[in-house]
Amino acid sequence: MNYQSEDLKNALAAEYVLGTLRGPARQRFQKLMMQFPLISDATQTWEQNLNGLGQKIPPVTPDVCVWQRIESQLGFVTEPIQTNVVAITKTKPRIWQSIAGLASAAAIVLAVMLFSVQPPLQPEVQQLALMSNEQADLLWALEIGADTISVQATKQFVAKANADYQLWIVAADGRAPISLGLLPKTGKLILNKPKLFDQIEIAALAVSLEPLGGSPNGLPTTVLYTSKLVVL
Repeated sequence: MNYQSEDLKNALAAEYVLGTLRGPARQRFQKLMMQFPLISDATQTWEQNLNGLGQKIPPVTPDVCVWQRIESQLGFVTEPIQTNVVAITKTKPRIWQSIAGLASAAAIVLAVMLFSVQPPLQPEVQQLALMSNEQADLLWALEIGADTISVQATKQFVAKANADYQLWIVAADGRAPISLGLLPKTGKLILNKPKLFDQIEIAALAVSLEPLGGSPNGLPTTVLYTSKLVVL
């Protein structure tokens, strides 16, 4: 099972935050969060969205008659409660109908919440590339989709303040390296994927150390890391 698939990752993260992911499945997901930063990030996004949504709902104090009706319908009141609208009597069918109605309403509210905070669908990942140093520390994780390249810098990457890092295509036919843009020093960045990416055979992707602003002559200055593409 591809736990880093966008659809599966978001579905599991949402269930985890809502508390509906239980038992062994919840324990497995907790281990996945520790193993994969992208899964941990997705879970944090859902927590922020759901918590933020709850904070936007203004508190409303219900009328006293509302609580009286609930107590009466649940059988906590011995005498029927008279209201200005209608007299409520204790009958088992009414009790269970009310409970069922409340459950249905809660389900509708939850569905609306999930639809409102659902993160936008990400492009389907077609290829992966992992940029690591000589100590095998992961520095960048790249997800290549149909039109974009999503780049996530890891916490293990320590950038030089007076330099930039540039991503290149190393073509198998020996042509000059092709720039894909500057890499993020922290966080995540989405790069545009050129059409040429799918039109040539790519031997590897490379990262070079460049002056601030990128390569001054359109070619890599100092190549630091390379990575093969993994086709999914």
